[in-house]
Amino acid sequence: MSNTSSMSSTSSASGQSREKGGIGQFFSIAGAVGWRGTRTYLTRPSLLIPSLIFPIFLFAAFTGALSKISEVPAFDFAAGYTAFIYVWLLLQSVALGGAFTGFSIARDFESGFAQRLMLAAPRHGGILLGYMLYAVVRAVITATVVTIVALLGGMQVLGAAGDLIGLYTLALIVNAGATLFAAGMAFRLRSSQGGFLIQTPIFVLLFLAPVFVPQNLLEGAVGFLSTYNPITYVVEAGRGLISADPTGVPAAFIAAAILVVLFLPWAITGLRRAAKAGG
Repeated sequence: MSNTSSMSSTSSASGQSREKGGIGQFFSIAGAVGWRGTRTYLTRPSLLIPSLIFPIFLFAAFTGALSKISEVPAFDFAAGYTAFIYVWLLLQSVALGGAFTGFSIARDFESGFAQRLMLAAPRHGGILLGYMLYAVVRAVITATVVTIVALLGGMQVLGAAGDLIGLYTLALIVNAGATLFAAGMAFRLRSSQGGFLIQTPIFVLLFLAPVFVPQNLLEGAVGFLSTYNPITYVVEAGRGLISADPTGVPAAFIAAAILVVLFLPWAITGLRRAAKAGG
């Protein structure tokens, strides 16, 4: 009886030890993958510079060439056109950060690193989390640069600290959704040659939102499609937050969260498919 009890206790302790070790391995793998991606991004100008220049170029082009739109009688945005465009560019930059993370995953398969990683890592979920951590770092760096440029360009920020926290939280959720979609596609393609399949759907969602004018001024097919675009809710709420007029914020968080919920299984099944294919 005593021996049975002792064996049961030993088995239970061993199970708890394996569980703790498994959790530790999961986060250890995630941290290693995230750090490798971040280090590569920061030390490779061919990756870092274009990701920063592109949103800055768009910001300069939009605020310079299209600023007269703010003079349209029906255009009513208290913070001004610079802040109006900034919110969309912020979301665009963090979403494309997720897309570019997908490109990084595809390149890792082409180089053979991803195959070796999957063989060495006992918990593949940590690989996905690691790439998501890397995407967050990219998003934070790009968003910081875009924000500094916008402030130097005279952007007015009317929202309080809580409003801005809401805006940047929405941006991070959008980044997570875009990363999961891009990762799921990259795990299936395992080649950068299909990069347009990663980037194009994200671009379409972004440009079918109210980019240059408010939603109520959009007409035709674009106006119709943007009504059902989840990014529209995020953009409109973000503009309300930066102008101290928060409207539709709960709907925006729900829309952004839906993207994550939809694309999480897509990324996980893609990861499993890549593992079964031997990377």
